Amino acid sequence: MKLAVLGAGAVGRSVAELAGDYGHTVTALADSSGAVVDADGIDVDAVLAAKEADGTVGSARPETALEAEYDALIEATPTTLGDAEPGFGHVEAALERDRHVVLANKGPVAERYADVRALERESAGEVLFEATVGGAMPVLSTIDDFDPEHITAARGVLNGTANFILSRMAAEGLGYEHVLAEAQDLGVAEADPTFDVEGTDAALKCVIVANVLAGERREYTLDDATVEGISSIPGSALELAQEDGRTIRLIGEVADGDVRVGPRLVPENAALSVSGTRNIVQLETEHAGRLNISGRGAGGPETASAVLADVGRLPEA
Repeated sequence: MKLAVLGAGAVGRSVAELAGDYGHTVTALADSSGAVVDADGIDVDAVLAAKEADGTVGSARPETALEAEYDALIEATPTTLGDAEPGFGHVEAALERDRHVVLANKGPVAERYADVRALERESAGEVLFEATVGGAMPVLSTIDDFDPEHITAARGVLNGTANFILSRMAAEGLGYEHVLAEAQDLGVAEADPTFDVEGTDAALKCVIVANVLAGERREYTLDDATVEGISSIPGSALELAQEDGRTIRLIGEVADGDVRVGPRLVPENAALSVSGTRNIVQLETEHAGRLNISGRGAGGPETASAVLADVGRLPEA
């Protein structure tokens, strides 16, 4: 397929770099200030080298990528809350041209799910978004395979930054601020870690799962989630938990029509006590019991692999 990639951060770059390995051609790549377009396929290595040297992928307007020749638009711009713009507008523009859309950007399906589905119904294009939940983990495709009607609940560890911090606090007996600084030095946490440590990122992922499970019955947004982060957890709480054979993890849950994210006590040897940046999702099914899906929940190549798996699921034009 021919792909237009919007966003040249870690995920967008990785999609462009790996697309050829999956048999696809990148015909457009855009960042926030420029774009490069070639209907026969751009020279990805040269474009990314230009990005490193000049701070932008090309001299064309970013909007030209939306107007390019492509079969699927890859939306990998940063997630925004509320109106989910400009990501939602990009989805709309592609669907109006009867093109497919693959999302790495959580905003459109976390904040405007019903609008996205309405646009999709009017288009010959499809919208897939595996990469929005759990990076490389096949969470949404597994739900689809088992049928959302037969999934009764979902829960898991869905943010690697928060999990790294809690794991290190427990293992080393260190305080939150010390471990956060370490995580930032290692590149595990952003300079502004609020999105991760306050539970917002995990909540968005849970909202997306809730929307998939609910189908047409109800639309969820971040406003429907009860969210508590980890920044106020003292090291002593983890020490007390260890004395009882337990630990603390930031757990997101979708069950009984509710979306909840917050620190929870879990047994030290339980599946949910994954360590480091690893993620896990548990699906409760009506007929197959509990399914555990674990793996790398973030990262450029990891998330790009989920994007490109979605591209492979799309029907040819």
